[in-house]
Amino acid sequence: MIKLTRLNGTFYVLNSDMIETIEATPDTVITFSETKKYICKESVDEVIDKIIEFRGKILIYAETHK
Repeated sequence: MIKLTRLNGTFYVLNSDMIETIEATPDTVITFSETKKYICKESVDEVIDKIIEFRGKILIYAETHK
């Protein structure tokens, strides 16, 4: 799960495993299964960085809890 910012400044948490596409249009639009779309203030690169960080934390957790 990654924490993102709506255009109005509030936050939401998104299941990054369900993302199909991320586009800059110029707002960042995240699409799930062609019907569900989310818009966030973060850039495409920031969203990707958050996903990488989240997945890294999962790997670290798995390694330390064997």
